[in-house]
Amino acid sequence: MWWRPHGTNEPPCGLDTPASLTSVTSNDRGAPRLTIVLPAYNEAERIGPALDELFGWLRRGGPARSSGRSSEEVGPWDVLVVDDGSVDDTVDIVESRPEAQPRPDGAPPQLRVLCRRHAGKGAAVTAGMLAAEGDLIVFADADMATPPDQIPLLTAALATADLALGSRVQPDGSDRRSSQPGYRRALGRIYRALASAWVTGDVPDTQCGFKGFRRAAAQDIFSRLRTDGIVFDAEVIYLARKLDYTHAIVPVMWHDIHGSRMRVRPRLALSVLWDLFRIPLIHRGAAPATAVRRPSDTI
Repeated sequence: MWWRPHGTNEPPCGLDTPASLTSVTSNDRGAPRLTIVLPAYNEAERIGPALDELFGWLRRGGPARSSGRSSEEVGPWDVLVVDDGSVDDTVDIVESRPEAQPRPDGAPPQLRVLCRRHAGKGAAVTAGMLAAEGDLIVFADADMATPPDQIPLLTAALATADLALGSRVQPDGSDRRSSQPGYRRALGRIYRALASAWVTGDVPDTQCGFKGFRRAAAQDIFSRLRTDGIVFDAEVIYLARKLDYTHAIVPVMWHDIHGSRMRVRPRLALSVLWDLFRIPLIHRGAAPATAVRRPSDTI
């Protein structure tokens, strides 16, 4: 899993073995530590500005804008970028940032990179969620389609739920996805109808790339995932329900960012249908490995 995609002799993203993922869990139990996971594939054009936006918000503090929250509401944090076999300069851009360098006080860098062979977004998110060591773990799209000032909405929800599912559907019924091209909205409606009937139940926005987890729930759910493509969100929700984890639906801000590399072709459509069909079959015998820890328990 830990490799450098350009075929050089350099260490793979600075990570030689799983053990080299230095523990970043806070010893101070006053505030849960947060790990932010960003899956990335050939994001050389967007990853720099996205990380500027993320780290700018994390460090800024102060009053929040009307539609967002302040970074002062989250505890200690670190960021993990999971590179899904990029063949551009994504890794070099991330590794060259000051946040990826050792800190003067000897503390681990606040930004780490995990490299893996190209296997799809689901596989990248899974690798990041299992490698993350925060008490709370949030994964977000690397283009910051959901602004970082929405992160405290998820962490606040995790005080009373095992999972916090970002939703582009707003309380008044409006849908942030209305800015997407018409064909994507149409395909999305078909997908939601199939997924809700067979896999996810009444979750209004399964595909929002902005979700938060308590660490124990993340480790349990993602260690069981068997799909690695775009259907992984539905599998996560199915497993959460099957394993009796609680979830909160969290309406968030979202903007359609141009540059998506997903192209809807017959082969992809068939793959999506097959994955949706087999998720309940794969996990028909799934049961909690141990007693599920309730959200009221100490993080």
